[in-house]
Amino acid sequence: MANEMDRGQAWLWRRGTRPAAAGLTAHRLSGITPAVLPPAATRARQGQVAKPLLGPRLALGWCLAAMACVPADPPLPVPQATVARSDTRVLPGPALSPAEIEAEGARLREVLTREVPSATGPGPWQEQGWVARVQAAVARAGLVLDRPQLLVSVDRSPGVQALAILLARPDGPWDVLGGSYVSTGQANRRGYYITPTGVFLHTDAILDWRAEGTFNENHIRGLGLKGMRVWDFGWVQASKGWRADKELGEIRFLLHATDPDYLEQRLGRPASKGCVRIPAAMNRFLDRHGVLDADQERAAASDGRFRALLLPDREPTPLAGRALVVVDSSETF
Repeated sequence: MANEMDRGQAWLWRRGTRPAAAGLTAHRLSGITPAVLPPAATRARQGQVAKPLLGPRLALGWCLAAMACVPADPPLPVPQATVARSDTRVLPGPALSPAEIEAEGARLREVLTREVPSATGPGPWQEQGWVARVQAAVARAGLVLDRPQLLVSVDRSPGVQALAILLARPDGPWDVLGGSYVSTGQANRRGYYITPTGVFLHTDAILDWRAEGTFNENHIRGLGLKGMRVWDFGWVQASKGWRADKELGEIRFLLHATDPDYLEQRLGRPASKGCVRIPAAMNRFLDRHGVLDADQERAAASDGRFRALLLPDREPTPLAGRALVVVDSSETF
């Protein structure tokens, strides 16, 4: 943990990236009211943040622990939000004809089969009902899809623990391109949070980062090998998995790889501190093809920080989206 946190903190601090502040800026630009701001932004508007510029020790080290999801302290007594950001409009991408959409979907499925061999085989992501649950979550969140695009969906149910990449069409069928097993938040272990459900938007208000690949004191590379992508969804509310009353706390919500030698083989069961752990091969596929990088590709055109983040040899899909949807098939609404 020490190596990952120390090096990662210094690197992020040198970049001047402060995700909480960036998220606040995005909300100010969107013109929303304090009642729907995330907790950190609400506190800032109420004048409860006395020091806008924190030192490196406090700034972003919390999100670089070995298991990557670290709570903020103290927790805030507000309900868990269904949508991570109030902007529920998916920004338009390149216009594609129906034939081009079908061709791109088929191409991505073929590439996924080649780069993540198990992704298109049998798995929970192929079961009937997966798409309907994700569609219901998107509708509850008020997310507006104005073009065909990719979504990353996760079922946090302890008996499922899987991810699926969906091709979502506003006025047509949704297709499952493939999936993989994951690990989400573990219950009944102190310091471990239950991964929240809802829709979480991956926007350019927060700059992602990459794993340093260093070992913690337990010889674990919590974010995977060096260079693995870490998708940062900002601060969210999550239930404390060790408390019977399900008290809420605040965690930095990330999508990331995990230790390839010890923890990747355990994917398929709850094990994280609240984030979503994915296999290295799936990490590379999402990264190389920009599955969640609709905003980041646009930002890279004028912002060198995003150009530095994105892979130089990437092959971004024109169907890129920006929504991570977490459901729980063991729950009923």
